[in-house]
Amino acid sequence: MLISKPQLIVIGNGMVGHHFIEQAIEHDLQHRYDIHVLSAENRPAYDRVYLSSYFEHKDAEQLNLVDLEAYAAAGITLHLDEKVTELNAEQKTVSTAAGHLYPYDLLVIATGSYPFVPPIEGKDHTHCHVYRTIDDLDAILAVAQTPHVKSGVVVGGGLLGLEAAKALVTLGLKTYVVEFAPQLMGVQLDAAGGELLKKKIEDLGVTVLTGKNTQAIIENAAGSDTFLTMQFTDDTTLDTDLIVFSAGIRPDDSLGRQAGLAIGQRGGIIINNACQTNLPDVYAIGECALWDNKIYGLVAPGYSMAKICAKQIAGQSGQRFEGADMSTKLKLMGVDVGSIGDAQARTKDSLSFIYQNPKTGVYKKLVTSSDSKRLLGAVLVGDTEDYGNLLQLFLNDMDLPAQPESLILPNVEKPAMGVDNLPDTATICSCYNVSKGAICASVEQGAMTLEAIKACTKASTGCGGCSQIVKDTLVSQLKKLGFEVKNHLCEHFPYSRQELYHLVRVENIHTFEELLAKHGTGHGCEVCKPTAGSIFASCWNEHVLDKPLVGLQDSNDYYLGNIQKDGTYSVVPRVTGGEINAQKLIVLGEVARDFGLYTKITGGQRVDLFGARIEQLPAIWERLINAGFESGHAYGKSLRTVKSCVGSTWCRYGVDDSVGLAIELENRYKGLRSPHKIKFGVSGCTRECAEAQGKDIGIIATENGWNLYVCGNAGMRPRHAELFAADLDKATLIQYIDRFLMFYVRTADRLQRTSVWREKIEGGLEYLQNVVIHDSLNLAAELEQQMQYIVNTYECEWKAAISDAEKLKRFKHFVNSEQPDSNIIFVPERDQIRPATVEEKALIEG
Repeated sequence: MLISKPQLIVIGNGMVGHHFIEQAIEHDLQHRYDIHVLSAENRPAYDRVYLSSYFEHKDAEQLNLVDLEAYAAAGITLHLDEKVTELNAEQKTVSTAAGHLYPYDLLVIATGSYPFVPPIEGKDHTHCHVYRTIDDLDAILAVAQTPHVKSGVVVGGGLLGLEAAKALVTLGLKTYVVEFAPQLMGVQLDAAGGELLKKKIEDLGVTVLTGKNTQAIIENAAGSDTFLTMQFTDDTTLDTDLIVFSAGIRPDDSLGRQAGLAIGQRGGIIINNACQTNLPDVYAIGECALWDNKIYGLVAPGYSMAKICAKQIAGQSGQRFEGADMSTKLKLMGVDVGSIGDAQARTKDSLSFIYQNPKTGVYKKLVTSSDSKRLLGAVLVGDTEDYGNLLQLFLNDMDLPAQPESLILPNVEKPAMGVDNLPDTATICSCYNVSKGAICASVEQGAMTLEAIKACTKASTGCGGCSQIVKDTLVSQLKKLGFEVKNHLCEHFPYSRQELYHLVRVENIHTFEELLAKHGTGHGCEVCKPTAGSIFASCWNEHVLDKPLVGLQDSNDYYLGNIQKDGTYSVVPRVTGGEINAQKLIVLGEVARDFGLYTKITGGQRVDLFGARIEQLPAIWERLINAGFESGHAYGKSLRTVKSCVGSTWCRYGVDDSVGLAIELENRYKGLRSPHKIKFGVSGCTRECAEAQGKDIGIIATENGWNLYVCGNAGMRPRHAELFAADLDKATLIQYIDRFLMFYVRTADRLQRTSVWREKIEGGLEYLQNVVIHDSLNLAAELEQQMQYIVNTYECEWKAAISDAEKLKRFKHFVNSEQPDSNIIFVPERDQIRPATVEEKALIEG
C-alpha cells in the first residue's frame, strides 16, 4: 500500500472499536495518521446491548452503529471480513487470513471477547450455539424454525444468559435456563435478590435450574420427542431441541499471546492507566484488556478506555483510566433489576437495610458504611424507581439521610436527589462518562434538545438507562437560563404528543413511515410507535392490525387481548351498560366450559374469561361474535365500560333510565382510542350506586336532568370527579361529552389519565368549561364532527380479524408447530382453574 502518513491500525470494529474511531475523529487523529480498521466480521459495528431485539425485527440495519459516510469523509478505511491472524511486534506488522499485510506505527487492539463454552462432550452439535453475534442469532433462528423444534435451553444465568432466554421465549420455544451457580446473576445480585428474580422469571413460563453442572450433551435417536438430552453431574437429565451457551466471556487475547504481550494469569492483555500494553506503540481497549487484574464485561468501561486511548495518542496524557463503575439497571424478560456497587455487602462492618414484599414481588437492599452515612451498594428487584437517586448517592459519595431505610421503603417521603441537588461533577451517563457539568455546559453552548445533548456529549446513546436524568438535567438547565421547556415525546420526534396529533390531523398522515419521514429521525422506539398508533386510531379509526399499523402496537393490541402472568390471554366481550340477557349468559358459560376458561364478574359489570391460549383466541371470538357479542377493548387505551345502576326502570329511588343512557353512551363511544383508558358511570339518582363520581365521565340523574362529572378515577391514586355541568337534557349531555373527549384526545400527553390531564391544564376546570360549554376556542363544531366520524366508522376489531386470513396468522403460539404451549398448566380451584405455581408445575411435570 502507498504510505504517506504514519499508520494507525485498529483491530476490531465492535462497539468499543467503533467508539475509538469516533473519538479519533473528535481529536483529529485522521489528519495525523492513515487509519485502517480491520474487522473479522462481515458487517460494520452494531449494537450488542440490544442484540435480543433482532429476533423481533430481524433487521440487522436497525442495530447498525457505523456511519460509513462519516468514516469515508474522515479518510478512515474499514476492512470487513479481514480477520487478523498474526501480530509481529518486532516488524510492527499485522497479517490477515486473507493474506494481507498491514504495517503499523501505532496499533490499537479492540478484539473484545469470545463466549465461553464449557468443555462438555457434545457441545459441537449442530443444535448447540453461542449468543454473541448476529450470525449466531441467525443460526439460532434457523434451528428454532426447524420442524419439531419446541424447546430450548440457555446455559448460563447471567445478564447475557437471561437476554438469550428472552430471545428463545420470543421464538415461541419452551425455555429453560441452566445455571452452575446457586443463583441467577450472582455477580450483580445477592442471594435473596437472585431468588426473587428466579421466581419472577419462572412466573413468566421459563424453567430455571440452578446449581446444575452439565456433564454431557447426547444426541437422541431419530424419532425421539427431542433432539438432545443434557446429562448433569447429579445424575439428572433434561431433554431439549436447542442449546444456547451464554456462560460468560473470555478476553480475545490470542494476538497478544502470540506476539509476546504481557498477559494476565487468567487471560487479558495487561494495560496501564493510559491503555498501553508493555509495548508503548500497542494499545488495548475493551474486553480484551486487563486493567488492575480486572476484565470489564460492560460497554461503558470499554468506551472510557477508547476515549482515553484516543486522547493519549492525540498527546493529551492528563486523563487516565482508573477503573469504572459496574452498576447497572435493566429489564430482564420484563423484570426490573438494579445493582449498585457492593451488592453482596462484602465490605467489612457494612450494614444492610432490606425491604421485601413477597406479595408485590419487590426486593430492595441498601448496603451502607458502618456509620450508615455512605452508600456502598444496593440491590433492586421488581422495582427500580429508586435506582437513579441511589446511584447518584453512591457515585458522588454523598451523605445519607439519618434513616437510610427511608430511601427504599414504600409510602415514605424520600429525600429528593433531583438534578438540582447534584454537583456538577456527578456522573449522569456512565456509558460515556458524561457529567452533569458537561451537559449543562452543552446547553449553555446551544444544545437545546435531547438530540443535541446526545450529539454533543453522547449521553444516553449507550444503554439508555440514564435517558430520564439526562432529560431532567437538560430541562433544569434550560429553566435556569430562562428558556421555555417543550415536552418532546422522545428522541425521534421533537414534538409533544399534542403536537404530533395536530400534525397527523392537519397533514392527513396515516402511516408511521410518513410521520417519521416528515417530522422525525431514526427508526422510532417503544415510546413513539405505540403513541403514533394510538393517534392514528383516534384520528382515522382504521383497524389496528392493518399492515401499516400492526407494527406499532404493543403486545396487548397485537393480539387483541390482555396478556396474563402465565402467558395466556383474557377474553372480555362488551356488555353494554352491564345489561345482558339470559341467552348471552348461556353462551358465555358454554364458551368458558368448552375452552376450559376461568370466569370472573368484573367491577365494570362484564364477564372476563381467563386462560385462553393464543391459538384459541380466534375460535373463542368467532363463537362470541356469532352470538352477538363485540370486542370489549379491555386490551386497548380506549373506552372500557359504562357502568350503570338499574335506574328508574326497577329501582324505587331512580329518577331516570340510567341503563338506557349507559347503553346509548357505550355504543356511541365504544370505538374511541385515547391517550389512556376511559371509564364511564351512570347513576339513576344521587344515591350513586354506579360510582359515577369515580369515573373519567360520570353522569347522575336528578329531578331536573343529568349532572355531568369529569376527570375522576379510582386505582392507585384515586381522584373524585368534579361537577362540570348540571341539569342537562340528553342531547346537550352527549354534545358536551363529545367535545370533552375529543379535546382530551387532542391535548393530553401519552398515557395520561383524564384526572392527571385536568390537574396539569392551566386554568383548570374553568378553562375546560369555557372550551367545552362556551366554545372559547371556536373548536366545538370541529370536535363534534371528529367524534361523529369515529362513531360512523366503528367496526368490531375482533369481527374484522376473524374474517381476515392475514390477521389470523399471528394467533399461533409456535412459529413452527401447531401444538399448544405445554408450559401453560392449570390446576383446579373453587370449581374453576388457575395457573399452576412453579412448585405445582414441577410436581405435574415430574
